[in-house]
Amino acid sequence: MSAENAAVNFSELVNKNKQTLARLKESPRLLLHRRDGEDLVLTTAARAEQDRTVVSAATRMLAAMARREPGSMELLLDVLPDAFPWVRFLPEPDVHAFAVELVDTMRAADSINNSAAVAQMLTAWEHTAEAHSDPDVRAALTMDHEADYGPVPSPEAIA
Repeated sequence: MSAENAAVNFSELVNKNKQTLARLKESPRLLLHRRDGEDLVLTTAARAEQDRTVVSAATRMLAAMARREPGSMELLLDVLPDAFPWVRFLPEPDVHAFAVELVDTMRAADSINNSAAVAQMLTAWEHTAEAHSDPDVRAALTMDHEADYGPVPSPEAIA
């Protein structure tokens, strides 16, 4: 959360709800720390809709730019390392595949108003870049394995 967002314990919302909710007038979001679960973010419906509108607009603009002009994909490929420094570890064909998948996944996620697939895709590509950044891991993943150990049993069969 950014410095402009207030943070309180969840118990403050329960015990002092009016005072705690009043803090939303000063801060766009309220981070609620929980002892027994994942922290929550509280915001107004209007603020959540504004955030969605901005993300949707940026997604539509990025997708339109990436598809409209022949040189726009090259521009996207050129700026990716600024936005995602870890792409420098990806092989060149993977950088292009990442760019295409990013735009396509963002468009699809925006169409259903659920960004979980974008977050998952970004995490997967970042882990791929991590594997490429470590010479030992990369060598282990890309070496030819001559031994064939046969079919792998399903996890249910082992349990």
